Amino acid sequence: MSGNYRYLAKNIGVLTISNFATNLLSFFLVPLYTAVLSTEEYGSYDVATTTISLLVPILTLNIMDGVLRYSIEKDSVRTHVFTVGIRYFLMSIVPVVVLFGINDYFNIIPALADYTVYIIALYAVNALFGIVVSMTRGIDKVTAVSVASVLGSVAMIAGNLLFLLVFKWGLVGYFRANILGLAVQCIYMMFAAKLHTYLENPFTHKAEYEATRRQMKKYSLPLIANNVAWWVNSVSDRYIVIGFCGIAENGIYSIGYKIPSILSIFQNIFNQAWILSAVKDYDPEDKDGFFANLYKIYNCAMVLLCAAIIAGDRILAYFLYSKDFYDAWRYVPFLTISIVFGAMSGYIGGIFTAVERSDIFAKSTVVGAVVNTALNVVLVMSMGAIGAAIATAVSYFVVWIFRYYHMKRYIHIAINISRDLVSYAVLVAQTLVILMLPNNLVMYGLQAVLVLVLLILYREDILGLVRYVTKKGTNA
Repeated sequence: MSGNYRYLAKNIGVLTISNFATNLLSFFLVPLYTAVLSTEEYGSYDVATTTISLLVPILTLNIMDGVLRYSIEKDSVRTHVFTVGIRYFLMSIVPVVVLFGINDYFNIIPALADYTVYIIALYAVNALFGIVVSMTRGIDKVTAVSVASVLGSVAMIAGNLLFLLVFKWGLVGYFRANILGLAVQCIYMMFAAKLHTYLENPFTHKAEYEATRRQMKKYSLPLIANNVAWWVNSVSDRYIVIGFCGIAENGIYSIGYKIPSILSIFQNIFNQAWILSAVKDYDPEDKDGFFANLYKIYNCAMVLLCAAIIAGDRILAYFLYSKDFYDAWRYVPFLTISIVFGAMSGYIGGIFTAVERSDIFAKSTVVGAVVNTALNVVLVMSMGAIGAAIATAVSYFVVWIFRYYHMKRYIHIAINISRDLVSYAVLVAQTLVILMLPNNLVMYGLQAVLVLVLLILYREDILGLVRYVTKKGTNA
């Protein structure tokens, strides 16, 4: 195995051990959340976390992306990089306190005003986590990230069991458990990766520090637009669902993301490892086929996993969604398809990171956000919450198409785009089958046929991967 494959495989392996186990445990706690929390309570929490995910990149100037990009480079002054990141984090706390303090006093958004202290605390740990995990990954302490993920998940899960079942704190307990999980991760990475040694007085080497800060800011600022637009693509639909369908329906819609989170686990693991490899091993000609081979394998895996989730959607929902949440199964297929396009967009994004073209990130996601917003309003008004799921899938597809087109200017990789487009059409066909037919053997028979079609389409990639793994196993 060549060095670039070995480096990526090592990082994926380490991240898989932690992410898969911990996310799987969290996934199986979904029945607890849907049994203990009402649709209104879960809807309120979702509004809070959705708002935080928008504010973090804006108020920190998205500096965590700059921390990751420049801490990877060996010739960067990493003390400057991390100090800049922490500085912007601390500066962002003030407007958050003011913003949510005003909301609490005037009760502008009641769903948020009731939990002001917890929302501010959740913002703080989210913003700090983004910077700490970026630095830890950038200095190649991937094992520390993985261990932190395990410890944080254990703390979060234990907190949920204790706060929800024993103390019966309801939504307050859910807030506290999630804050605890992120705080534990931050604390562990700070000590395990010795991040305190990367902090310095910015006035010690002021000229050099300012040069680093300007460079990081120049890279990160375009990504604010990218992250805001990505927020629109990913979660702004919740606000539109609330506006047209109510907060209880948003609670059901947001829980619909839990089954697609199975696919998100694989996406997150790969993307965390891939950005490091893309920067390290970038080759515009892709002479050894490293980028093309990985794209094909990654796309094949995401499509087949998506197909399996869609086929088993109603079965999974039966076991996972309690009480009034069961209808969330209707939103799962389109939301899962959106993750496939998000994953492939993220892969291409690694290439843009390598060539420092953060502006293309922004342009692609802004285009997707415009499409998402327009479709959300039209489709939610006419179809209800299912329209939001459709709009999300279409907007992610638009982002992928945009990035794929621009990627060809920076790297030449051989991809069977026609085959991939056919496979995406098959996923849509699966979705229509499960939504339009009753839950019977005919529906599952058609699902099996469509999955078989996908296996035939990707047979060469599957057989090639099997041969490669078998050969390596024999030579080991």
